[in-house]
Amino acid sequence: MAKAPRRGPYICGIDAALDVVSGKWKGLILWELDAHRVRRFSELRRGLPGVSEKMLTQHLREMEEDGLVHREVHAEVPPRVEYSLTEHGRTLNQALGPLGAWGVERIRREGSAVVDTATASH
Repeated sequence: MAKAPRRGPYICGIDAALDVVSGKWKGLILWELDAHRVRRFSELRRGLPGVSEKMLTQHLREMEEDGLVHREVHAEVPPRVEYSLTEHGRTLNQALGPLGAWGVERIRREGSAVVDTATASH
């Protein structure tokens, strides 16, 4: 089933921004690509414990359509595909910075657990 394009009408800027980053994994994909600049699909999966291959593929395609992620296919055997943030994606990630800081403070205040992505199993 095809998803309707994200083009509004919007109530406000927050509505338009959340439309682009909706879904559990998109913010985390932005964070992972910002931290590592360029990632292959398998590296993204390892960096995002719990994401399914289907969901990661879907989110990357939507983010590419929205101009947030650049997908580069290298003509090799087997093909090597790398993902990176576009300038538009970097500006969105910067805009999400204060939200991330709010979330870190919430984790601290509530004593919530944090996933260790370096040792998480897939």
